[in-house]
Amino acid sequence: MDWINGLFSFHTALQCVIIISLICSVGLALGKIRVAGISLGVAFVFFVGIAVGNFGFSVDAQMLSFCETFGLVLFVYTLGLHVGPNFFGSLRHEGMGLNMWSLAVILVGTLLSIALTYTFHIPMSDMVGILSGATTNTPALGAAQQALQHVGVSGARAALATAVTYPLGVVGVIFAMIVIKKVFAKAEDMKSKSGENDNHTFVGQFVVANPAIVGKTIGAIAQGSHQKFIISRIWRGEEVVNPMPNTVLQKDDNILVVTGNHEEEAMEIMFGKMVQRDLNKGAVDWNHLDTKMESRIIVLSRSVLNGKHLGSLHLRDIYGVTVSRVLRGDIKLLATGDLVLRYGDRLTIVGKPEAIDQAEKFLGNSVKTLNEPNVASILFGMLLGLALGTIPLSFSGMDAPIRLGIAGGPIIMGILIGAFGPRFRMVTYTTRSASLMLRKLGLSLYLACLGLEAGKDFLSTVVRPEGLLWIGLGFVITMLPLIIVGAIALRTKKFDFGTICGILCGSMANPMALVYANDTVKDESSNISYATVYPLGMFIRVIIAQILVMFFV
Repeated sequence: MDWINGLFSFHTALQCVIIISLICSVGLALGKIRVAGISLGVAFVFFVGIAVGNFGFSVDAQMLSFCETFGLVLFVYTLGLHVGPNFFGSLRHEGMGLNMWSLAVILVGTLLSIALTYTFHIPMSDMVGILSGATTNTPALGAAQQALQHVGVSGARAALATAVTYPLGVVGVIFAMIVIKKVFAKAEDMKSKSGENDNHTFVGQFVVANPAIVGKTIGAIAQGSHQKFIISRIWRGEEVVNPMPNTVLQKDDNILVVTGNHEEEAMEIMFGKMVQRDLNKGAVDWNHLDTKMESRIIVLSRSVLNGKHLGSLHLRDIYGVTVSRVLRGDIKLLATGDLVLRYGDRLTIVGKPEAIDQAEKFLGNSVKTLNEPNVASILFGMLLGLALGTIPLSFSGMDAPIRLGIAGGPIIMGILIGAFGPRFRMVTYTTRSASLMLRKLGLSLYLACLGLEAGKDFLSTVVRPEGLLWIGLGFVITMLPLIIVGAIALRTKKFDFGTICGILCGSMANPMALVYANDTVKDESSNISYATVYPLGMFIRVIIAQILVMFFV
């Protein structure tokens, strides 16, 4: 049995791997257990780490620091890479309003924390830990610890404060949503008010009857219109015409048009009568519309085409095919000429079978290639993120410059590369499963190390008056801002309850509470708003944690 004791007692690389792996595996397994419909998921790794540390287990300090840093960087960078492609688009549209409510939650919570600091005479070095635990935002704790190191203050108490306030931070968000639902929500608030989905396109069949376009070419009509549209099929009596820019539309032509999801009325005015035929449901068999034209989904797997504009490929001129839509993840985009293609996009191509075969060879369509994650670009992006995090940012009135750190730098770089990488020919595509695995692996490593580090003093802190005060203040910081902002947002009647739940969960970086929200509203409204506010909310909290340290420590 001595060899077994040696595996856990002596500070070696092997011992570090064994203990961290044990904490992660046990925590992830227990995190699947549901109590009253609620499961903690990956957050349970944090609590298992606390338990293991409380029992006296420890690892080499430098190895622990490495695992904690690597896990945090891996998580925040891959998270930014995942949300980057749609991040700026959501900000320009409905996302701006959602993020304003999220920022309101963050602002109220921050002001409340500062007020409680002076009321109860708590050092800000402790309060940033309480705030991080109350908002279940471990990257903010990482940023606060980095800032504390720069000013020469130990971050151990901040980690301990996070450890004792984190559990009620998790359930506090759920309690707040229950209070809002029971006290403030009405029956109509429980119905989804969002008509938004991931389909940005509309498919309609029209009969050409507008004299203004009869006898004109498709290219001329497109140039003279403010609306963007694509004609993928033309039925002219018994003949099926492959639409080209120089194709002349004739009266009574039946055309299949793909346009934006709010442009159907404009298309009816432009072309004529719309045929009452539902072509926007998911089960349409496009190849049964006619026997001479085929519709096929081709995957863009040639890296040399990554970042190119769709129009620059001249697929219609060279191969005689039409790209009607582009599926990017779960989002359907209109295949306009100015659309910047991304590695892994799925292009819906319409044309004759032999023409599509030629276009397929040009585009790649290698699913096997897509299944191989581009590890080199991920590691290079993490390197750039760490470099960005070390850049000092000086502000008037602050004694020391602010740095984005190992939490803020990588997540911003991930968002930027995810959004703009293809424009610089960077392959940012990662399969959904690979992205989820990397995020979960990084967060598991970080939480395991964080819990193990804080666990040795956990019980001794909880049982003393100071620990009980931390827990009470953390619960107030969790509940009060959510209830105040959530109730006001609900009273505006602009959002349904599910959307508000997503805003609250995203502003608190709390995916565990999102599980409760999804079980309550039974639609995707909470998921959509959560994904919209989560990146900006996490980034703002990371910055706020450093600002609090710089101004008040």
